Amino acid sequence: MPVPTIYYIRHGETAWNAEGRLQGVQDVALNERGRAQAAHAGRILGDLLARDRRDKATLPFVASPLIRARATMELVRAELGLPPGDYALDARLREIGYGTWEGSTLAQAQAADPALYARRLAEKWTVSPSGGESYVDVQVRMTDWYRSVTSDTVAVAHGGTARALMVALGFETPASAAELYIEQGAVYVFGEQGLRKHS
Repeated sequence: MPVPTIYYIRHGETAWNAEGRLQGVQDVALNERGRAQAAHAGRILGDLLARDRRDKATLPFVASPLIRARATMELVRAELGLPPGDYALDARLREIGYGTWEGSTLAQAQAADPALYARRLAEKWTVSPSGGESYVDVQVRMTDWYRSVTSDTVAVAHGGTARALMVALGFETPASAAELYIEQGAVYVFGEQGLRKHS
C-alpha cells in the first residue's frame, strides 16, 4: 500500500509565541503576524498541490481542535478558495500538554522547579512537567493518528506534534527532534521521498 503524503502546517504565531510562553493545550488566538503566516502557508500549499497534481477539493483536511490551529486551517483553506470551515478535527493532533508550566516562560518554569527543569533539559523526550505530557506520550498519539490516515492529507497542528511525528516516522531521533525549530508559515511534506520543508 502506498505511503500517504502528509502536508503538515504548524499554526501561525500567537502573542504567547511572541512572548516565549509555553502554550500547551491553552487556547490562544493567532496574532496579526500569525494570520499572515497562515495565509502564506496556504499559498505554498496551493503550489505544492498543483505540483503534485492533487485535487484540493477532494483531499482530507484535519486540524488540532485548539483555536490557533483551527484559525490557521481556515485561513489556509480560504487561500485555496475552499470553504473555510469544511475540515475535520482530531484531538490526537493537539499540542503537547505542559501541565503546570503552561503560560510560563522557560525562565519562569526553571525558577519554579529548578530540579525538574534540569531533568527535562537533560531528557526532554521522556520527562514531563507536573500534570503535563512527555514527548513519548505525544509520539504514541501521533503514531496512532498516522496509522489512521488512509490517503494524502492536509494537517494543521503544532510544533510539538510535528516533532513527535518526525520521530515516529524515523525522520529524526528524540535527541535531534527535541530542539528542532518548527517554522510557522511553512509546509512540511512527509512522504515516500522523506521529509521536505517548503517556506
